[in-house]
Amino acid sequence: MRKCIAIAMVWVLVPLLVYSQSLSSLEKATIDVASGVGKTVVSISSVVKEKIGGGLNFGSPFENFDNPFEQFFGEFFGGIPEREFERRGLGSGVIVDKEGYILTNEHVVSGATEVKVKLSDGREFDAEIKGTDKRSDLAVIKIEAKGLPAAKLGNSDDLRIGKWVVAIGNPFGFAIDNPEPSVTVGVISALNRYLPALGRRDRGYDDLIQTDAAINPGNSGGPLVNLKGEIIGINTAIITTSGGYQGLGFAIPVNKAKKILDKLSTGEKILYGWLGVTIDNLNEDLRNYFGIKERVGVILLKVYKDSPAEEGGLKEGDLILSFNKELIKTTRDLVRMVSVSDVGKRIPLEILRGGKEMTIKVKIGKMPKEGEEIEEIEEDSDRVSFRGLTVEDITPFYKRQFRIKGDQGAVIIDIEDDSAADESELRVGDVIIKIENKKVKSKKGFKTIASKVKGDCLVKTNRGYSVLKSK
Repeated sequence: MRKCIAIAMVWVLVPLLVYSQSLSSLEKATIDVASGVGKTVVSISSVVKEKIGGGLNFGSPFENFDNPFEQFFGEFFGGIPEREFERRGLGSGVIVDKEGYILTNEHVVSGATEVKVKLSDGREFDAEIKGTDKRSDLAVIKIEAKGLPAAKLGNSDDLRIGKWVVAIGNPFGFAIDNPEPSVTVGVISALNRYLPALGRRDRGYDDLIQTDAAINPGNSGGPLVNLKGEIIGINTAIITTSGGYQGLGFAIPVNKAKKILDKLSTGEKILYGWLGVTIDNLNEDLRNYFGIKERVGVILLKVYKDSPAEEGGLKEGDLILSFNKELIKTTRDLVRMVSVSDVGKRIPLEILRGGKEMTIKVKIGKMPKEGEEIEEIEEDSDRVSFRGLTVEDITPFYKRQFRIKGDQGAVIIDIEDDSAADESELRVGDVIIKIENKKVKSKKGFKTIASKVKGDCLVKTNRGYSVLKSK
């Protein structure tokens, strides 16, 4: 009996002992990271000078509506005089070089006329912005100090969902006057996350690390650290409905930062690759039409004039299956691969055209500047109907009704219920530009081309490609 009791106690105590040891190891690792890496984390405050005028631009509660106060001042006082004011921001950063180079977010120092850095030991320095890159949301600033502790950069390609991480930074530093950074603990909850530019966020993010380690305002630019004390990400964004932490924090993978860190430190401009195309994912109808069983490939909607794609021989309607021998499954895959490619390098693309696979090489171009216009390649009343859809010429009336920009093509003004068109992804207001890769310039041209179509056909509209079945 005593032997049985002893065995039972072993079965209970051993797991508890192992759990206790694991918990103790986790606790020790967190303490080591906080005390070690914490010394390399800094608080960053910035001053941005902005001009306002002609309206109330100071955060009115009527932000999304007609502003009655603005209307009042406009009618009776001729608007608010233009004036300059200072906007102050706060964020975090991490020392990556003992000579005083600090890695942070671009949005922490963007447009700043004055940047100050406070170290964890309380010392303050004026900082110089060495280099910024809005696309990656990374920046390097420098302070004049020697012998500083520098963080060790890890390898974000080795990350796995479920790994423990520590987020370090200075959240709410404006309210908590303490130079020592705070730490929060969690796990990597997802990888390769995408955040679009929505609401107050003026940029989109791709390939982010998602963590449930608490990240709050002021944490931006601070490091996400593994339990070895290595930086594996730069904290950059949260998803929140309250303005505070709600379990969804995001960090830029450190390997992305390592690729451009030297260039940022010397003020060199970061160049991103560009093909000069508009692309779309393949839906089930398109896959069936092209005979593609696997979820591979994207379709070219537009090829821009004098672009690398045009010079390389890519054409509208081509399917891109792989880029530099890596399979393309979604548009995000291609955008990411192209953007990180070296400008001027020739890259092989495997494409599908006219049912035949071929490989062409395209020389990667430099991404145009924001706002720079690129020119599209031009595409060579009785109503006309075809397989349940009715089209008309693009008149000023239809241009206003459906917000159509161009003059060529045939606009869909009606779709018959339970027809082939009704079962497709075509919509009223779509402008048909091509049928089976033949240009449609008007409803007359549409009628001529459609009359010769047999079987399922590929229709290109201003929204993309669709398959119109013969039914």
